[in-house]
This record gives sequence, C-alpha cells and structure tokens, in this order.
Amino acid sequence: MLAYYNGKILLLEKIQISPFDRGLLFGDSIYEVIRCYNGKIFLFDAHLKRLKESLRKTNIPEPDLSNLENVISELLKQNKLINDFAAAYIQITRGNQFPRRHAYDDSITPNIFIYVEAFPPKYDEFTKGIKAGLEEDIRWMRCDIKSTLLLPNVLSQRKAKDEGYSEIIWYRNGIITEGTHTNIFFVKDGVVITPSLNNFILPGITRKQVLNICSDNQIATDERSISINEVYSFDEIFITSTINEITPVVEFDGKLINRGVPGEITGILQKEYQKLYV
Repeated sequence: MLAYYNGKILLLEKIQISPFDRGLLFGDSIYEVIRCYNGKIFLFDAHLKRLKESLRKTNIPEPDLSNLENVISELLKQNKLINDFAAAYIQITRGNQFPRRHAYDDSITPNIFIYVEAFPPKYDEFTKGIKAGLEEDIRWMRCDIKSTLLLPNVLSQRKAKDEGYSEIIWYRNGIITEGTHTNIFFVKDGVVITPSLNNFILPGITRKQVLNICSDNQIATDERSISINEVYSFDEIFITSTINEITPVVEFDGKLINRGVPGEITGILQKEYQKLYV
C-alpha cells in the first residue's frame, strides 16, 4: 500500500512517525474520512471545510491543503482503487515535540498522513437495518471537533460488538447526543427529527445532506433535544455517517422499531442520497 506523509507518497512500511509526535502522545490531532465512489471524491469541499474548522478549534496551524484533492486522487490511482468504492483517511497532528510536555510549542510543524482503502457500501445493513444499543456519553466537552481522542468511542464500539449491536447511541443527562461514529435521526408522523447541533455533537457531513434532501423533497424536519424516554415512541430510526450513509435502525436497546423493518421515510432518503453519487 502507498500512503502520503508530509509531502511524499511512500510505501506504508517506509513511513516513519516520531514517538514524540503529539498526536501519538496526547491525541493532539484531528482527522477526516471521505468517501470515494469510482474515483469521485464525494463531498470534498464540505469535508475540507470541516477539516479546516477542526484545525481552527484546536489551534493547530493550518498547513498547505491546496493539493489535498489531487493527493487523494493520486493515492486512489496508485493503489488501484480508482474504479472501486473506497475511503480516504486524513490525519493532521500538531507535530513532533521533544521533550514531551503538555504545553505545545508554537514553532512545531504539523504532520499530515493520508491513506486510502477499499470500502464497499454495507448493502446488507442498508436494506435490512441494524441493532443499536444505548449508553451514557462519557466523552469530553468538545465533541463538535473531529479529534482523534476516540478512546470512549473505541470502548463503546467494543461493547456494541460484545452485545451484538452495530452501533451504540449515547445520551447525556437523559438527552440523546449521537453514536460512536454516527449522527442519529428519528421519524414521527412523517417528520424527520434529529438532535440540534451543540458541543456534544459532531456536525456530520451526511447529516447535513439528509436535511438538504428533506428540504428538497418537502419532508418536514425538526432539530431539537430528544429525551431517551421518547425514543420508543418514534416510527423510524436511522443513523448517518460518511461510511454508513443512511442506515436504518430496526432494533434499539433490545426493542423493535417499526416491527423490526426499515421505515418508508428512511427508504426514500436512502434512494435520494444514493442519487448524489451513483
């Protein structure tokens, strides 16, 4: 596999990352994941905007990103993924600093790492739906930043695997926030409902596209706080993310949703979303 590191495309095994990289030592870094469909880098501008916003919020100096789209295209080409469904991972760390100190030095240079991999859509989950669990949200206060500080996500995903779920949905003080790597939506009486954005929720690229699709198709939406006590009163539930696209949730915390089958509104949104890249 060929990957990109600090201006060069190299064999993955040739890339050398310092043990004093602050991303390794402190999780002092941000990232993006971008879908690539048959060589098309999907919604690149939206991802680039969020990447830059994460850099701004973490005060990591913005490196030159003018060639980022070309780098991803070249990696797809050189890794023979130009005709496949793939994903591009981009990580920018604050840089290397010796000796290890919590306070960062303004003079250090960010490190940029990019790789691509084959990532076919999860058609089985798209059509049949998934099971999701529920767990208290124990993350830090700035979940709106796409940071690599993901240990709570890792632990919750392990719980999901152990308990037979595909995703864990978090709540904080009785209010639904988001999933370990997804945003969440609910449907009631034809209205698509999702938690309103705040510092506990990542502004998902797919989330925004779903709201745009609803607007274009005269489907009513509501962004508001959602209590865990009302979850089982909804007609449909689905999750969204770059990788998961729009995935129905047919069982939530052990209880069936919509008799255990994907809902009508979810299906409409899936078809409209797929039109954006097919």
